[in-house]
Amino acid sequence: MLINMNIGGTEKALLNLLEEMPQDKYDITLLMLEKYGGFLNDIPEGVHIQYLRNYGDIKVLLNRPLLQTTMQLVINKRYKESIVMLGLYLWSKITRNQSSFFRYVLRNTPSLDTYYDVAVAFAGPMDFITYFIVKKVQATIKIQWIHFDISKIGFNMNFAKKYYPFFSRIFVVSEEGKEKLITQMPCLADKTTTFYNKIARKRILQQAEETQAFEDDFDGIRILTVGRLSEEKGQDLCIEACKLLRDEGYKFRWYCIGEGNYREICEERIHLYGIEFDFILLGAKQNPYPYMKACDIYVQASRHEGYCITLAEAKVFEKPIITTNFTGAKEQIQNVKHGCVVNCNATAIYKGVKEMLDTRLALGKEVN
Repeated sequence: MLINMNIGGTEKALLNLLEEMPQDKYDITLLMLEKYGGFLNDIPEGVHIQYLRNYGDIKVLLNRPLLQTTMQLVINKRYKESIVMLGLYLWSKITRNQSSFFRYVLRNTPSLDTYYDVAVAFAGPMDFITYFIVKKVQATIKIQWIHFDISKIGFNMNFAKKYYPFFSRIFVVSEEGKEKLITQMPCLADKTTTFYNKIARKRILQQAEETQAFEDDFDGIRILTVGRLSEEKGQDLCIEACKLLRDEGYKFRWYCIGEGNYREICEERIHLYGIEFDFILLGAKQNPYPYMKACDIYVQASRHEGYCITLAEAKVFEKPIITTNFTGAKEQIQNVKHGCVVNCNATAIYKGVKEMLDTRLALGKEVN
């Protein structure tokens, strides 16, 4: 179970996992909250797809603060419902988890009628999906997946203490991430395991040959960053590092693949620094691999990750890599010949890229 098939690391990790599971041995059902996302057509044939019934009716309730929903019900003169919602709001504040609210919004949603061998809350930590797997799915084994650094996101410890014991196994996508979870919740140590995200190396190399990348006529160094445009992915740090490099006269272009709600902020900063021709927002690309193959340097500037799948994919092409020191980064950069882990700020990224550029200059490739 996960949210949707948006173009993101969690969704790609699931696709890679599904590809490795032989369909003559596994009967797989993928349950999503909604039919949405650029990866919908990439779900392997033979996987059964289901969507949560009446999610359209409860989506607004799940995504809007409870107090705001209560006030809206009062405005609409739905007083009985507003009293119930106010009670749920107050109780969630007292208990510091939303399980009572989830029970309320799912009161008309029946449990799944199939008994499964294994049920997986794959989009984790996400409390609603965790609750659904625990309360609405019958299975012999239940698994909770953790894709993010719990110290950097809004991880609800009270909710986890109540519901994570219902899971047989908890998979965390990096060793460092696992240690952070166990430090916070020692009671889970015996059932928590590191499960690195899979990448489809052969498919990545094949897709890298499918289309042409960088169709401009630029002849300098090409730097690439891939990720959803959002604060946690650190594109703003890349933009500032780009300006520092440009001020020193280096000849390069920095390309950014991804789309998201941070685009307007990125565009404003690019314009403010006057680097419209140096930092290029390419938008979302369902197939970023031709760009990874063609770039000279890859930069991952995330403020936090669980296991950065775009970094793992970039490693396939054996290009120089600079990454910030998010959870799991050092695990991923081990044994990378030209890779370095830097602090998560624009100056550190600038210095890392500058060192790579200077190395290339010393090797005879023009960079300024």
